[in-house]
Amino acid sequence: MPSSVILAIDYEAIHSRLTVTFTTGRVYEYYMVPATIASAFRSSVSKGAFFNKRIRDKFVCREISRAG
Repeated sequence: MPSSVILAIDYEAIHSRLTVTFTTGRVYEYYMVPATIASAFRSSVSKGAFFNKRIRDKFVCREISRAG
């Protein structure tokens, strides 16, 4: 099921880096994210709810792209 908030998820295991692209066009990288979290995020029914509960404010991040 497509998310109304999350457009794309990418995970680089070698760097433990999770890249999240939001439907707004903003892109953030999250660092030191365990592979188990990334995998559970991909398979979650509600990407937005999972993101808010298990990723947002839990990992160091930086915005790498802005909409517009």
